[in-house]
Amino acid sequence: MTRARILSVVLALLGVQLGWLMAPAYACGCGAMVPDPATRIAVSDEQSVLRWDGRQEQIVMRLTVDGDAGHAAWIMPVPHRATVRLGDSAVFDQLAEAVAPVHRTRYHFWPHNGEWPFDDHDTAADAPLPGAGAAGVGVVGRIQRLGPFDVARLTATDPAALQDWLHDHGFPLPARLKTALRPYVDRHWEYVAVRLAPDAHGTPLHGALAPLHLTFAADRPVYPMRLSRLAANPQSLGLYILAAHRMETSGTIGGTRPEVLYAGRLQPRRGGALAKLTDGTPYLTALTQTFPDPARISGDHELRRAAADTPVQQVIYEDELRRIGGIPAWSLTVGGALAAAVAAVALIVVRRSRQTVTEPPVSPSAPLG
Repeated sequence: MTRARILSVVLALLGVQLGWLMAPAYACGCGAMVPDPATRIAVSDEQSVLRWDGRQEQIVMRLTVDGDAGHAAWIMPVPHRATVRLGDSAVFDQLAEAVAPVHRTRYHFWPHNGEWPFDDHDTAADAPLPGAGAAGVGVVGRIQRLGPFDVARLTATDPAALQDWLHDHGFPLPARLKTALRPYVDRHWEYVAVRLAPDAHGTPLHGALAPLHLTFAADRPVYPMRLSRLAANPQSLGLYILAAHRMETSGTIGGTRPEVLYAGRLQPRRGGALAKLTDGTPYLTALTQTFPDPARISGDHELRRAAADTPVQQVIYEDELRRIGGIPAWSLTVGGALAAAVAAVALIVVRRSRQTVTEPPVSPSAPLG
């Protein structure tokens, strides 16, 4: 009986593990990612740049994926009709360089653990971080091939019709996306539907994909996040925002409080990929946020101007023992103090040893009578 129970538990655990391995990834930080039902795909890293100049918004996204899926679908809601083109990967490298923490040396006088005369223990501090179909669906543009992508731009008045159209055109989506898409349908948003497929047939999607660059009209900046509530695992958001001033989110939308990693005006190298984005929007705000429970995500991130353009720069301090001429300052100080004390004591002893003892005078003897 005991063996049977143990076997049942093992089989149940194996079933859960296999179910997880076969489960599709329904959401990433921005949009929804879905592979074939029998395959698996995971977005291991997502980088996004949002540029807003007061009239137009641009989003450049680069996804890094892993799994065994040969192709997958990615859906991105947008408030207005979007144009889509391939982005420049150099933007992310230049942004990473711009927001890199500043390294500064912080001197300390007394030795720390791992410095003589204490034991040699490693105490290194931890570094403080994108033709018409079913009724209700309109195709506003289709690009047969854009780098490694097939891209379709859609309008939809019914999320079920949108799902049917995507399914007919090679984008199978889970039924629960109908409910998730309902708010976008009610607000008459459009969609960018992307089929991800490698150039070599039969090769699984793996590694960093080519960035996509979306452009659409926007009277206020917004970063779509609602579909991320379908994710089964905790989500993280890393977002670069380029605008005329420092920006902030209007709320947390169910995640932790966004942390500002960098804020400041950029002066990128002329002619580079980043220089084109910062033209007219020179202020960069880099935000990071985590969503421990994606089901609590309540909407999209609406961005607004911060109260002040206060700069923020991460600083990594490297502690170093203060030295004088290569010798620890504390040892010179302590050694000097000890030497001075020894010298003072020796001086006192010598002075005392040189002092003569004065005997009392002897009175003369009285004469004998």
